[in-house]
Amino acid sequence: VYLIAPNYPGGRETLQGFKRFYKGKIADEVYVKLGQLDFAAEIANIRAAKPQAVFFFLPGAMGINFIKQYVAAGANKEIALFTPGFSADEDTIKAVGDPMIGILNTAQWSPDFPNEANKKFVAAFQKEYGRPPTMYASQAYDTALLVDAAVKQIGGKVEDKEALRRALVDAKFDATRGKFRFNKNNFPIQDYYLREVYRDADGRITNKTIAKVFNDFQDVHAAKCKMK
Repeated sequence: VYLIAPNYPGGRETLQGFKRFYKGKIADEVYVKLGQLDFAAEIANIRAAKPQAVFFFLPGAMGINFIKQYVAAGANKEIALFTPGFSADEDTIKAVGDPMIGILNTAQWSPDFPNEANKKFVAAFQKEYGRPPTMYASQAYDTALLVDAAVKQIGGKVEDKEALRRALVDAKFDATRGKFRFNKNNFPIQDYYLREVYRDADGRITNKTIAKVFNDFQDVHAAKCKMK
């Protein structure tokens, strides 16, 4: 796998996280300037390296331009693209269009999850906005459900901050992503899935779930956290 990311803490930490779990061969690990928009040289180098796949972490316009240029060069026909879920989310799909099709990505949520909470959320969102929801929208909705459940649990007495804090940690509700709970560092323990961008039966470009890749995944630094 060929790795590429911007040369800043977020980029370096993301590739470090990838290598923590990927035990195969790394063809190369390349860091580009943050904000770079022309990837002709990098795409040429990727082709020369002949990896089986590319894992890229290129936020915002960087990722949009990289995907467009990669597909325009025909590199996607030879070497698959993998990326974090936000780089293959609905906002990126809208900006890129057809070149997104076939990109593999991982996330804790997908619009095709069959649980009732998610089906209700996706249907309501599409009715209101005329498009599939983003991953960020699902997170915001889950947050609203969490707060609602916590407030109900303490009988609406939000002035009791300690009770509200405990209720937020322990609140039981049906999330769009399915099961999850909070770790002691307040990061969620949750499943992660492999998704693929495709064109659905209605002609829309969106994500579909391929497989579960992590079950009850925990932040690797949680054990070192001093919170209790």
